[in-house]
Amino acid sequence: MSPINIKSLPIETGRSGWEAIANRSFVARELEQSINADWLIIGAGFAGLSAARRLKQLCPNDHVVLLDAQQIAIGAAGRNSGYMIDVPHNLSSGEYSSDDAKATALEIAQNRFAIDFAKNAAAEYGMNRETFDPSGKINAAVTPRGQEFNTRFAASLKSIGEAHEWLDAQAMYELTGSRYYQSGLRTPGAVLIQPADYIYTFAYGLHRQVDIYENSAVLGLEQQGNCWQARTAKGGVSAAKVILAVNGHLQAFGFNKGQLMHVFTYASMTAGFDPLDFDKGASGAERWALLPADPMGATVRKVSHQGKGRIVTRTRFTYDPSMQVSQARVNKIAAEQRQSFDARFPQLRAVPMEFSWAGRLCLTRNNVAVFGEIEQNLYSACVENGIGTVKSTLAGVLAADLATGTSSPYLNSYQNLPKPSLLPPEPIAWLGANATIRWQELRAGRES
Repeated sequence: MSPINIKSLPIETGRSGWEAIANRSFVARELEQSINADWLIIGAGFAGLSAARRLKQLCPNDHVVLLDAQQIAIGAAGRNSGYMIDVPHNLSSGEYSSDDAKATALEIAQNRFAIDFAKNAAAEYGMNRETFDPSGKINAAVTPRGQEFNTRFAASLKSIGEAHEWLDAQAMYELTGSRYYQSGLRTPGAVLIQPADYIYTFAYGLHRQVDIYENSAVLGLEQQGNCWQARTAKGGVSAAKVILAVNGHLQAFGFNKGQLMHVFTYASMTAGFDPLDFDKGASGAERWALLPADPMGATVRKVSHQGKGRIVTRTRFTYDPSMQVSQARVNKIAAEQRQSFDARFPQLRAVPMEFSWAGRLCLTRNNVAVFGEIEQNLYSACVENGIGTVKSTLAGVLAADLATGTSSPYLNSYQNLPKPSLLPPEPIAWLGANATIRWQELRAGRES
């Protein structure tokens, strides 16, 4: 194939609160020379780190190099809401439920396989409960519409024998300190992570086995004989096999143009506060996490950090094929999030928002990943469809299995996914996607 020149690099807007309060225990290294390796992984998020760990399990004597265009945890991996979800969660469908029980059961099994891989890494690398908390999650309903979503979701879970528990308004109040919620649907299998801490701890756990270079964007990639040559600003890597773990930036490498939907979501995190400074129960338990019953509503989490509470609010989606958004937009949505927060926690109005940021998602119209061998000895573990913590972990592990010829209980089904559907041409796609998103957000109403 022709040489690939990468001209578009990740651009972040706003500082992620997760990264700001995370604990990094090692110094970043930049690639400043040309080196040879058995394996090159491009992208040090959930997929890239998982692929690296899996390769070292399968090929412990192989030399693995991992490159990231930025400092790890600065990008999308350190900007999500931190839910590793086992049960269905399809953003492009407009709700969580699935009518296909067989497909739902397979998805749950795949997600749990990925979560188990993450649990083993968390145990091996010594992640604490604030970083990796297998506490389950709650879909919280505010309106009759939200409760109807939860009812359908519960029916879907019951049909395949999945455990779930209803919480009434009083139970939701005791958990969160908020009278805003009418009910909740708890599922026990999800894990809550502090995403930036998870990435930092995972990378530190690997750093003696894998050469990790940050701020080392790949600017060119080409196959020469039996090797792939990757060029960075100050060096390069020659490797027999390459795994691309760059999510939506796969498009910048020349693949799947016209098939990937680049969506941003937005979040704000409060400053740390002492719950004892407020009325008893003003913010509920030490830690809790709510997904909205309506997927277009507000995701809200309370975390504990250094003895202080912090609450994170995530709302709004926008479709942005340029893969970047302005600070002005982040500021505008942050003001909306302030209103959403105040409606839920009127006793905490005096607590300021300290961080607001945007984070990238990549979706396809038919909710499929871009996975497999896309050129000889070049593998893709990309496109997470809004659930990067789990789907990217899964793709990273399975990409390593595929590239090494290792059998896997889920590899066959995952590599035989259909191709992503084509998007309408621009600006029709932009107009249609943003109109649909906004209409769904408006319908969510007080769930937002």
